[in-house]
Amino acid sequence: MYRWCTDEVEPHDRFDYWREVRSKGLFGVTAELERERRADFYGEFSLRQLGGGGLVELKASHYTVERSTSDIAYAPGDSICVYQQLGSGGWFGGMRGSDFAIANGSFATSHTDLPYRTTPLGAGGFHLRILKIPVSALPTQDKRVRELMPRTFDDPTLAPLLAACFADLGEAASDDDGVADATSLVQALGQLALIERGIVRPGSRLGLAALRTARLSQARRLIAGHLQNPDLAPAVVADLLAVSVRHLHMLFEAAEKSFSQTVTDERLKQSRRLMREAPERLIADIATSCGFESLATYYRVFNAAYGMAPGDFRAQGAEGH
Repeated sequence: MYRWCTDEVEPHDRFDYWREVRSKGLFGVTAELERERRADFYGEFSLRQLGGGGLVELKASHYTVERSTSDIAYAPGDSICVYQQLGSGGWFGGMRGSDFAIANGSFATSHTDLPYRTTPLGAGGFHLRILKIPVSALPTQDKRVRELMPRTFDDPTLAPLLAACFADLGEAASDDDGVADATSLVQALGQLALIERGIVRPGSRLGLAALRTARLSQARRLIAGHLQNPDLAPAVVADLLAVSVRHLHMLFEAAEKSFSQTVTDERLKQSRRLMREAPERLIADIATSCGFESLATYYRVFNAAYGMAPGDFRAQGAEGH
């Protein structure tokens, strides 16, 4: 993981450094900002290579970005990009076709080597994630991949799947144990983008594999969001996912853990987080809030998983272990 922010540079040099070293040198874009506003500029980003792609998270105060034909010639990327807007929204323009705005929480896709201009819509500036996947890493070698002008991701059935994969990839980037899943997540995000752009068929081998990975990610996140429900059954999650119970079980058959094992594992992890974050909270209250049907069940399952009682785990944390 590589992290950098403008605090590492003297205030009067921050935007110039961001423009010349970070924007042009690392991302191959031209940054523009009125001279009188440069003294207040702030920017930070992280970059991690995982799963065959590069995941960038960027936050910065307001400025304008251009990827010009000269920028492309200077730093060709030959990758597809999936953008997740996390801030107040952004504007894209300067391409063939119409300009567009991308709202907070929405996605856009493009090929890196096509020109565009972008700027944040709100005063808060940029906040976005960008996943870059080299075309050479994609199993789809369709020439149309290199013709993807920037465009919002508008399919309402695919967008939640994209969001789930992006969230899981963000967690994998910060958790060494999750890196093993990163390759399938990166490939799924790339194929979902190509499905939405009409290059990959949903019913093809690649399309079906991407949809399975994405639906499994979404199912896991739905489980994590409903742990407090002691009656969290496959039918509940299948209904939320809009698939049959049989289809849900098929998703988990290809995974490392079954549906019930995943529920138990998520409940245990949540209980451990709560014990660390709220050391004064009663263990019985934590067990209930994580969906365990009884305190006895919680103690039995916790001990089976970790070889100690919840109170011993909490005591270890208090001792700084």
